[in-house]
Amino acid sequence: QVQLVESGGGLVQAGGSLRLSCAASGSIDNMRMGWYRQAPGKQRDMVATITSSGRTNYADSVKGRFSISRDATKNAVYLQMNSLKPEDTAVYYCNGWRWGRDYWGQGTQVTVSS
Repeated sequence: QVQLVESGGGLVQAGGSLRLSCAASGSIDNMRMGWYRQAPGKQRDMVATITSSGRTNYADSVKGRFSISRDATKNAVYLQMNSLKPEDTAVYYCNGWRWGRDYWGQGTQVTVSS
């Protein structure tokens, strides 16, 4: 069992930046990690994922603005968010997937004001 805890959310003006962190209670080796987000009344969507080998994938809406990274020595994953837009407002969730099992954090709120 791996627990994920997100941090770093908050209120920021459009055009600003935030860095989200996700701390895992155990090893993230062989685990695909990712960030998802859910706005009010909408489904949860993938924002970015990163494999254990470092291969990344981004939603089209965040390409060129967001960057996902991982630090296996700290069992942590990060999401650097730049040029934030009001439509980025959502609860952001950290996700880990390994051996057919999904792990989720409790989420952190990101609000971008116009």
